[in-house]
Amino acid sequence: MSKGMPRCWLAAVLGAVLLSGTAMWGDGGARKVKTRVEPSYPELARRMNVIGTVRIEVVIASNGTVKTTRPLGGHPLLIQSANDAVKKWRYEPGPESTAIIEFHFRHQE
Repeated sequence: MSKGMPRCWLAAVLGAVLLSGTAMWGDGGARKVKTRVEPSYPELARRMNVIGTVRIEVVIASNGTVKTTRPLGGHPLLIQSANDAVKKWRYEPGPESTAIIEFHFRHQE
């Protein structure tokens, strides 16, 4: 992960969990995110005190929409929320590209 990667933080209201989404580019060319949707912290995961990182590979179409997603790892209770959120991301138009997005679910300190 390089220093210039986009990073965003959201303090979840329910569950006091900190989420962040970081993009790592798989094909060498970064696409600027125009619309970023943060995942919600699932109620069951919050009650069970589940924390961790979810990694999702996304293929971005030339028009900037997320064409496909593939979870690469993370707790099963967190994957669906992260996957649903990243499908709503929109990028600037450009050649089809691939990125790996990491979402970090952890308790706010």
